Amino acid sequence: MRIAIAMMSHETNTFSPVVTDLARFSRQGHSAPPAGEEAIGIYRGTASCLGGYLEVAEDQGADVFMPIAAGAPPSGPVEDDAFEFMADAIVAAAPECDAMLLDLHGAMVTRSYDDGEGELLRRLREARPGLPIAVSLDMHANLTELMVNNATLITGYQTYPHVDMDETARRAARLFFEHLTGRFDPVMVWGNAPMLPHVMRQGTDDEPNKTLQKRLRELEADGDMLVSLFTGFPHADIHDAGLCVVAVANGDMALAEGARDELLDSAWAGREQFVYQPEPLEESLARAQTIAAEDGGGPVIILDHYDNTASGGTMDTTEVLAAVLDEGLKDVAVFGFFDPDSVQQMVEAGVGSEVTVQLGAKLPMPALENNSAPLTLTGRVKLISDGRFPATVAMSRGLTMNMGTTVVLHLPGEVDVIVISRHTEPFDPGCFRSLGIEPTERTYLMLKSRVHYRVGFRDMAKAVVECAGRGVCTSDYSEVTFEKVRRPIYPLDGVNADREDWLPVE
Repeated sequence: MRIAIAMMSHETNTFSPVVTDLARFSRQGHSAPPAGEEAIGIYRGTASCLGGYLEVAEDQGADVFMPIAAGAPPSGPVEDDAFEFMADAIVAAAPECDAMLLDLHGAMVTRSYDDGEGELLRRLREARPGLPIAVSLDMHANLTELMVNNATLITGYQTYPHVDMDETARRAARLFFEHLTGRFDPVMVWGNAPMLPHVMRQGTDDEPNKTLQKRLRELEADGDMLVSLFTGFPHADIHDAGLCVVAVANGDMALAEGARDELLDSAWAGREQFVYQPEPLEESLARAQTIAAEDGGGPVIILDHYDNTASGGTMDTTEVLAAVLDEGLKDVAVFGFFDPDSVQQMVEAGVGSEVTVQLGAKLPMPALENNSAPLTLTGRVKLISDGRFPATVAMSRGLTMNMGTTVVLHLPGEVDVIVISRHTEPFDPGCFRSLGIEPTERTYLMLKSRVHYRVGFRDMAKAVVECAGRGVCTSDYSEVTFEKVRRPIYPLDGVNADREDWLPVE
């Protein structure tokens, strides 16, 4: 049996100014995404969806090939030529295989298509109407009818932070091979609720998502069903953004519908817990200093969650760092700032040199009324690195992380600011340790992250203080304008509590 395994993965923040061209999908940042044996070699044995797919397919003795493995950090809408390149590679594989395993995200928006995954699947169905297609999606997928109607089965991550990417693919692939051998007849149903859960309230260590994900695992326990609850990605301003559920049962439509409806009802009942209330930045930093002064070890994490690259942030807004410096916080390690221009300036100056840089605020954010301003900082170039390190934590374990050329700028007060050339989410302590900084020994860690930091940093932290800064990952929905999302939708609007009609409140 010849199986095509492919990835086209991007979480699109439609408010983000960060350009998403083909190079962003390359692991090197300047070429096409990997394919063929090169891609298989990169992902085999890793904690990724492609790693999970490869494991099951090879255990089944399948003849595997990989037409493309394209994944990019979240950012603005995908450029049309990039989408066409990736989609063409996958569609071209359809006549060459007996079945296809796809690693998609579920929240890709392109310049021309609000539903990039749905358009890809539509083209595949057009090219090979009967081709069996299994799809694994991120928990932040905004599921659509076009996706469901053109896939054989769909499943999604059950953890956030996403530490089950490989297991998600294994769950999908195992039942998919059961289908290919005639032992599983997938009946798939889906539905969505009129709600936009805040990303900061979507963690699976937090309620209500903790209980929701526990329940769907119970529904899957007999091994003859796939159930996925997607919390959705609210920074994609498209019609179908928001929480949704898909259920796949073995020939039993009523069973699938019952699971779907139960989870939608439970999520709707817990909708208030999905709402995030930011606190003023000055209050957050005052609390951080109070905690740091208390007895007990471990760093206090200052979480700059409005500017997280893993949600499409520019990773260069300056409000939180400016406040940290104004407050005189000492012994701080900061990860990180995306500022290739400042990196180049400091590389030219060399290690040990004193430099003055205009840090950050290089990417205008037209979706926001107020933008950041650069920080004028004078410090010493402490270290220059190629920015590569092996991921060792549960998310992306086995892959090489690439921050691009990276510089540590040392400021008075023992403040180390890491400045990078490629957007990188700080979820692995290697982002510090590879640069000679031991995070457990600092008083404060300032991280541009939202939830993924928990994978590598939560257990070492004395406390986590969430700080509202500025950015296109804002946790305050009033700071951006939703033009396309279906209305009414909670919490943007009042919506009746009765799921039978979900009508606006009079």
